[in-house]
This record gives sequence, C-alpha cells and structure tokens, in this order.
Amino acid sequence: MRFKGLIVGFVMIGFMANAQTGTQETEIRDILESMAESLPDDYDMTELVELLEKYRKHPINLNRTTVEELKTLVFLSPLQIGNFFTYIRENGQLEDVLELQSIDGFDVKTVSNILPFVTVNNITEYQQLRFNNMVYAGGNDLMMRFAQTLQKQKGYTDLPGNRYLGSPERFQMRYRYHYGSILSAALTFDKDAGEKFMGKPFDFYSGNITLLKLGKLKRLVVGDYALQFGQGLTLWSGFSFGKGPDVTSVAKKDLGLRPYNSTNEFSFFRGGAATINLFKNIDITPFLSFRNLDASQKLDSEGNLTQTTINQTGLHRTPTEIKNKGVLAQRVFGTTVQYTKNEFAVGAIAYQTHYKNRFVTQTAAYDRYSFTGKSLTNLGLFYNYTYKNMYIYGEMAKGSGGGLAYINGILMSLSPIVSAALTHRNYAKDYHSFFNQAVSESTEAVNEKGLYIGLNVNPNKHWAFSFYGDYFRFPWLKYRVDEPSKGYEVLTQAVYSPSKTFKVLVRFKTERKQQNTDLDVAVNFLDRVQRTGYRAEATWQLNNNWQFQNRIEVSQYKKGNAKRELGYLVYQDIDYSPMFAKLTGNVRFAYFNTPSYNSRIYAYEDDVLYSFAFGMYNGKGFRTYLNLRYKVIKKLSFWIRYGLFVYKDVETVGTYLDEIDGNKKSEVKIQLRYQF
Repeated sequence: MRFKGLIVGFVMIGFMANAQTGTQETEIRDILESMAESLPDDYDMTELVELLEKYRKHPINLNRTTVEELKTLVFLSPLQIGNFFTYIRENGQLEDVLELQSIDGFDVKTVSNILPFVTVNNITEYQQLRFNNMVYAGGNDLMMRFAQTLQKQKGYTDLPGNRYLGSPERFQMRYRYHYGSILSAALTFDKDAGEKFMGKPFDFYSGNITLLKLGKLKRLVVGDYALQFGQGLTLWSGFSFGKGPDVTSVAKKDLGLRPYNSTNEFSFFRGGAATINLFKNIDITPFLSFRNLDASQKLDSEGNLTQTTINQTGLHRTPTEIKNKGVLAQRVFGTTVQYTKNEFAVGAIAYQTHYKNRFVTQTAAYDRYSFTGKSLTNLGLFYNYTYKNMYIYGEMAKGSGGGLAYINGILMSLSPIVSAALTHRNYAKDYHSFFNQAVSESTEAVNEKGLYIGLNVNPNKHWAFSFYGDYFRFPWLKYRVDEPSKGYEVLTQAVYSPSKTFKVLVRFKTERKQQNTDLDVAVNFLDRVQRTGYRAEATWQLNNNWQFQNRIEVSQYKKGNAKRELGYLVYQDIDYSPMFAKLTGNVRFAYFNTPSYNSRIYAYEDDVLYSFAFGMYNGKGFRTYLNLRYKVIKKLSFWIRYGLFVYKDVETVGTYLDEIDGNKKSEVKIQLRYQF
C-alpha cells in the first residue's frame, strides 16, 4: 500500500505540472553508434538515451558539477575530466561555456559534443527548492510503448510441451520525474513478447526515488539502483562499455551509486544505498539488496536444491521459464570507501553475496574452476591519478576461495593532437565475482591476460584517426576451446569532416582467436578463427531538412582450412527532420548477403525515442524500416515504426520457438510520450 501511495503521489505531482519543453531535438545518433560498438549485441542502452535526453533539457551546471556527474557524459575521457577540474581550481568558475576550448584536451569534437548538455549558472538548485517549484518546475515524462512481430511464430502455436503461454505483444510503460539534478523518481513496467498479460499486466516492475547533493548526503537511492566502482573488476552493475573506436573508452568512468532505470531485468540491485561524505575527502557508500533471481535448479543426492548458473534473460514465456522465475533468493550487502583529493583518488570495496541455495560445478572441463557454495565475499582496491598530461588508473580484486585479478592502465596526452592508451590485465582462472564487468575479450573478466595499446590522432578539425591493438591469452579452457588459447584484435579508423554537413568514415577491424576444430576427430585440436570487417560510410546533409547516410560493410570469416566466407551489407538512410516540424521521420533501404551466422554484420538502426536497435544482418535479403514521429500538441508526441526483413532462398525465418513459416519477418512499434 505504501508503494502504491508513493506511485500515486509522484504521478499527481506530474499531472499538476506545466513545465516548458525543449524546442529542438539534439542529434545524438553518432554518440549512440560509437558507444554501441563496445557493447554486447543485446545490451539495453535505454539508460544512456534517457540520460542524454535529460541533460539536453536540463543541462549540467558546470560551475556546480562534480566528477561523478561529468563521468556520465560518455564522450568525456577521465583525463579530460581531470583537466576540467584542474582548470577550475587554477582559474575560478567559468564565465561562459565556450571557455571549455581553453582547457587541455578539449578539442573541437569534444566541445561540440558537450555544448548541448551543459550550462553555466551560479545559483544552487536547493536555493530554489519549494513545493510549488517541485510541482510546476519539475520535469515529468510518461511514455507507453507497444511492439509486436506481425508473423505468427512457432512458439504461439498449440505445440505439445514447451511453447509460449502468453501473447505476442510487448508492452512497456515508464514514468520519470526529476527536479533539476537534486531529486528524481522513476517507475518502469515491462511485459516481453510471449509472457502472460492476464493476472498482472506486466511481468517486470522497477522503481526508485533519488535524492542528491544534500549537504553530507551526496546521493541516496531507495528502490532499484546500480553500483559502478573502479574499473568494474570487483563491483559493477548496469550500463558498461568495453573496447571501441574511441580508445580512451578502455578506461572505465565509475559513476558510483546511481538509480537504475533500464528494462534489463538482471543487472541491478534492489533495496537501498547512499553515498555519504564522512570527512572532507572521504566518502562512504553502504548498500543493501534483496532480490529473487531466475535459475535452473535440481536436487542433489541429499535432496537439496542446487543450481549451476543464473538465468539472465528476464524472459518468462514457457512453462520452464515460468517455473524458474524468482526461485533463487539473493542478498547482497557491503560498502565502499573512497578518498579523493585534487587529482588523486583511491578506494576500497568489501561486500558479500549470499544465495538461498548452493551453486555446484557443471561436468564440462572448462567449468572446473567455477564458483561453488552459497556465499561469496569480494574485496577490491582501486585508484586513479591525474598528473599533468597523464591519467593513471587500476584495480585489484579477489573473491573468497578464488584467485586474484588486476588491471592497470594509463591515458596520455602526448601532444595537442595525439592521445594514447595502454592497459594491462590479468584475471585468474578461478577469480569469482557476480558483478564483474571489467574490460575483457570474454563476456566475463576471468581466465584472461591481455595487453591493449591505442592511439587517437586529431591533426586538425577535419581529420580524426583511431587505432588500437589488443593481445590476449586464456590460460585455462573455455566453451568450445579444449586447450589454453590466445588471440588478438586490431582496429583502425579514419574520419574526414570537411564541413558540418559532410563526413566520411572508413574502418578496418580484424580479430583472430582459436576454437575447437569442426572436423570429426577423436581428439579435438584448435583451429585458427579469423573475423575481419571493412566499413566505409558517408553522412551528408542536403539542407536543414534532409540528411543522408550511405554505408557499405564487408565481413570475412575463416576457420582452419575451410573456405573463407565473405558477406556484405549496403544501405541507404534518409532522414527528414525540419526544425519545429510536427512530422519528422527516417527510412532505411538495405541489402545484405552473408553466407552464415559466422559472417553476420551488426549495424545501428534508428528507433522510437528511448528504444535502441542494433540490428543483426544475417543471411541474404532486404531490410527496410520506417520511423515517423508526429508532435500532436506541444507536450504530446506519437511515434510509429515499421521494420521488415525479406530473406531470399529460405522457407522459414528464425529458429526453434521463434521460427516463422515463409521468408518475411516484420515488426510494428507504437509509442506515446506525454511531457508535463
């Protein structure tokens, strides 16, 4: 009842409001696509989209900001953030945002990226905090979304045994309230396709209230939250980047405690946490979380329930998925302590994760060093230091009963036009952590040693070059790799922007790993697996209303002595976005031809607001989608998206329960957004 009262209270505040809305959408496509390069294929980028949209409407006050707040601007490197605060200490508060151009490391591209999201103001928000201001000056955002695949998938037919028990529609509703940068509240409801709609209409519920910058209390979150400290080796949940075209992204920007607003149903904590300033330079963040997780369980020889893994999809469609829903109780409690003075910061992490039932190892040889037991204690130590033109960082971590893991690196501004990154990592094969998102080649930072070297070169405002090389080794076995293995990854990229209305990008990326042979042999041996990609694209603007993007991408895949696979993707994007227009939209026409899943190609796709698409082009066929946005009235906007795949030379699309008869797969998405 208290939770329902809290929901009603915040929604009533929102409907009383009459806040002004922004008059122009900021173009953030390039930011999203560059960040998406370093994420898992199915990662939910909702948090990033929401954050940029919020800062666009309510900019960061550069004269009142903090290190933690600037870290949320994903295109700023830790070295640039350090240089910003050094400049403020030496020169005082900014008089104008364009003064950023005087700070070391803030090149033309960085300043251009940051300008829509920042401002300069010397009035604190708490000086203006009144109930009437909370009602009438607070920002409110109510969004409802419907999506559905139009063709009938096999899982919705009357199959014996496993099938989808719910309806094919996906529904999502979210409400956000915030008063500047000191108070926010969020509610999120989500039903995935295939989940039951009757009974309770949504399968996933999430919410939180956040208070910030109140004296010694720097941040308080009650409800769902994320924790991001150090380099992600000991404790990191929620949104995270890995290797990408911007080589400085290899150094993680830990945001500490933050509210969790994504629809990802796994990577968050539920309970309460706070960041408190104990003394002038010392902050402490105690946290407590209680959750029920999905898991596949079985009885051991003594009749006790056990599990080997945790189910992370958040899907509850089939009898088996429903049976496994919320069966594993998880309790997490701990604290972090951080000392920060000028350019130096050091912190310590200690927490324990306890489960109701015991984890046991699987029978596969590569799982020999997996975690077993009910409780895991994790300890970590992290640091960073900015010295002149260098940012030095690292973290060391250990889980109880397991090995040691550490990562150390340096970002250097070698000259006004050249910056470099160097990172070394060593993760023991028996390192255990349930909240581990450190930079790695694998999905988890475990059983890996690596050395990363990268360069960014910006000789002038028209040219930008990036390069990185990453060498890695896996001392123990892995899935489909029955011996210790090694590999490397190399990326080079050049961007030419002769004007604000024209940009050309070319990229080469290659990766070599080892994997069990596909040959039918008595004893597996490792074959070399090579994946290579080539990309060329041009983005150009005809006038203030029309923008175009052309891309051609080629992928190559070769394993052992098998024949090399060659795939390609060609597309044309057209964007129509007149300033102040009620109707805007964009469309894509694409042709793709990849021999198999191994040579698949991923490409960013425009979508409705707060929905992120990073489409997979696999097989042979055509792809098109159309996005339309109509501004019904000042505060109410309507989106519709239609996407279609047409495959050649196939009788079915998809696999298992997602299989569709025929050669077409299409989806429609409808969204309403009311800002008040």
